[in-house]
Amino acid sequence: MLMDAFVIIATKGRAEESCRLLLSLSNQTIKPKGVIFVGTEPADLEGLKEAPAFAEIDCRLYIADRAGSSVQRNIGLNRALADWAQSGPWFAAFFDDDFRPADDWLEQVRNVFLAEENVVGVTGQVIADGIHGAGISEDEAVAYLEGRLPPRRSWAQGNAPRLVSSVYGCNMAFRNVVAREVRFDEQLPLYAWQEDRDYTGQAGAYGDVIYHPAPKGVHLGVKRGRTSGVRMGYSQIANPIYLMRKGTMQARHCWRFLWRAVVANMVKSIRNDPYVDYRGRLSGNIAALTSMIKGKLHPSRILDL
Repeated sequence: MLMDAFVIIATKGRAEESCRLLLSLSNQTIKPKGVIFVGTEPADLEGLKEAPAFAEIDCRLYIADRAGSSVQRNIGLNRALADWAQSGPWFAAFFDDDFRPADDWLEQVRNVFLAEENVVGVTGQVIADGIHGAGISEDEAVAYLEGRLPPRRSWAQGNAPRLVSSVYGCNMAFRNVVAREVRFDEQLPLYAWQEDRDYTGQAGAYGDVIYHPAPKGVHLGVKRGRTSGVRMGYSQIANPIYLMRKGTMQARHCWRFLWRAVVANMVKSIRNDPYVDYRGRLSGNIAALTSMIKGKLHPSRILDL
């Protein structure tokens, strides 16, 4: 049975990384029916049209009217529906521009969807994640994927499939029944922290969302293009509370996120981390808690910071 794959990438400030991801997509064992990159300005998409892989797959480039992962991903979903005819089953895969999928990532996800009719969402195994440190180079990513480097510990690992309350947004895929109906919440601006959990919560109304070890990849954790420490710190408080009130995050998860974020930022602010602005995050935490006391807490307020 055939099942088409569409790949959507929201990108900002990482044209070089996007070109490398396009190359990875051209090497997939099943070719995507369509690939959509959504940037915020022409510079975000520079070099893609000239890349050799661009002519090998049906790739479309779009520019959003404002920056924001949720906004850009929604544009990608809408364009997938508008630009291609879908006569049979299909799924939409979302990658961060600094995620490097194994060559069979799309094939493995397709196999899961074909074998498990109740599964509507899949997140794969991250064999190395550079998000918390200096990051992972392109050459190191290849070494991890080829098995020349041992896996780094990540929460998105394990030998058995399992139900999850949140996919990992750097690599996730959803069946067409979800992709047609569900959109990312644009009230979560810019980096849209926890939008993957919110989308998972919405997708759960259609079936099971799971972690599966077969689709593998590496998350480079590139530091360019990320939101500021202050804004991230505000989002660490505002976004979970917003999602708890919305009903897509359980209260116990919300409060766990909050206290862990504040404690971690306090402890790690003591030293000057060269890769993560923990002092900025703590400042953002304090600003969010102040907004909450005043009754003005909302994710969109990071646009004023």
